[in-house]
Amino acid sequence: MSWGTELWDQFENLEKHTQWGIDVLEKYIKFVKERTEIELSYAKQLRNLSKKYQPKKNSKEEEEYRYTSTRAFLATLNEMNDYAGQHEVISENMTSLITGELTRYVQELKQERKSHFHDGRKAQQHIETCWKQLEASKRRFERDCKEADRAQQYFEKMDADINVTKADVEKARQQAQLRHQMAEDSKAEYSSTLQKFNSEQHDHYYTHIPNIFQKIQEMEERRIVRIGESMKTFAEVDRQVIPIIGKCLDEITKAAESIDHKNDSQLVIEAFKSGFEPPGDIDFEDFTQPMKRTVSESSLSNSRGDGKSEPKFGGKSKGKLWPFIKKNKSPKQQKEPLSHRFNEFMTSKPKIHCFRSLKRGLSLKLGAGPEDFSNLPPEQRRKKLQQKVDELNRDIQKEMDQRDALTKMKDVYIKNPQMGDAASVDQRLAELGQNVEKLRLEVQKFEGWLAEVEGRLPTRTEQARRQSGLYEAQNTSAVNSCAQDRESPDGSYTEEQSQETEMKVPATDFDDEFDDEEPLPTIGTCKALYTFEGQNEGTISVAEGEMLYVIEEDKGDGWTRIRRNEDEEGYVPTSYVEVYLDKNAKGAMTYI
Repeated sequence: MSWGTELWDQFENLEKHTQWGIDVLEKYIKFVKERTEIELSYAKQLRNLSKKYQPKKNSKEEEEYRYTSTRAFLATLNEMNDYAGQHEVISENMTSLITGELTRYVQELKQERKSHFHDGRKAQQHIETCWKQLEASKRRFERDCKEADRAQQYFEKMDADINVTKADVEKARQQAQLRHQMAEDSKAEYSSTLQKFNSEQHDHYYTHIPNIFQKIQEMEERRIVRIGESMKTFAEVDRQVIPIIGKCLDEITKAAESIDHKNDSQLVIEAFKSGFEPPGDIDFEDFTQPMKRTVSESSLSNSRGDGKSEPKFGGKSKGKLWPFIKKNKSPKQQKEPLSHRFNEFMTSKPKIHCFRSLKRGLSLKLGAGPEDFSNLPPEQRRKKLQQKVDELNRDIQKEMDQRDALTKMKDVYIKNPQMGDAASVDQRLAELGQNVEKLRLEVQKFEGWLAEVEGRLPTRTEQARRQSGLYEAQNTSAVNSCAQDRESPDGSYTEEQSQETEMKVPATDFDDEFDDEEPLPTIGTCKALYTFEGQNEGTISVAEGEMLYVIEEDKGDGWTRIRRNEDEEGYVPTSYVEVYLDKNAKGAMTYI
């Protein structure tokens, strides 16, 4: 079927239809363009989402990503980034293969349509002109025929009238003949024009218009085919990225399958293991023993009542209770002010055993821990020190690489002076050498601490099990930590089984909570370099330049125990004092 034969008289309707086809094509282009914008926006949102949950550099989140579950989540975020990239590819391909191509095609289609309908209008104008010529020739022939008929009638009338002269009759006859001749000429012209018009009309409706309409039909069919191909491309662009999107999803599935709960559990152990052994059993304290004593032992009770305790043999009391543990008190004890009882505690030896926890809690509250990580449990301290050593070694390697590069550059400058001044790199080489030396000193310092920690890590023996404690007490208040901590100031547990018999006497007043013991001996002196306001429990205030006695040196936690007089002693930061130890005195703490 051809539009030229079937729609020969539908020129205007074809013009409207082809314009509608172009509008549909432009509407489809707009649809694809909006789809590409949606794909770009979706890809951008996916990338922002992935970036939002990415671990921040040099933050605590980076440490969390050593677990398999968090690493799988990180892999998911990375795959979502690639997933977003595929949507960007969809947008780019649709823009180049569909939107761009169809936009150019629409412009060409408009030009072609305009040309075809211009030819159609030109053909219509030509046939209309031919029709007008035919009508004019026809009217002229009709008019000449009427004029000839009237001239003939006038001649016949004049010829019949006897009163008319021959000259008038001859004139009328000649006029009639002229009119007849004009009518014959008009007839011939009309006949010729009619034949010409019929020929032009035949060519118009059977040749020109069919050809023009055929071209318009072909143009419209190409448009339909083109929009169909674009729709196939629309689907193909999506289909091309499906394998890559599938790989992204496969990687996410693979990352999820790589999660190892056993490995994560082991990492938790490595992250929080303190290196201590669980505490051992608490020995039974027999309080019925004073009731079974003989009369000869009553003198001990009397002497105890006077406030003097007998010396203990072989070490400290095994059954001693730590400070601030709630106990049933006698009416006399309940009447004593708490401040008085605390002052007695601060001047007695048992404070030493809980003060290590107090110091650790204080160091945490004051800010960052010490440089040697002495505020951490042994195992965690070892890991931190090892990380620090590795980090310093990497820094040393970087500095050495820069130094080697500059050395080579200097050699090149020496061999080829025109390339640069060899002396210009000497200052930088000196700086790098100083940096390397400083870093090596730092490494030696941290390696020394690491060797110390590795040498002090406890072994799983019965004695080590007895030397365990609750290290988490440092994160609670000093009062609660003292109630749970059994540490001695050097960080170890000194509650040992005495080989000698300890003599127990009934306690009076405050002695049921704190035993009176002799103070520790001095092991040297110290000079306060700065003023320190000891506002926390167990600390002591010192003034700059003040001389004091040292009774316990720093055990690696940054605190030194000093004494001003018999009643005033406590801990100060080691960096605040200059210590002069007596070589003949024992540095370790000794209980008498």
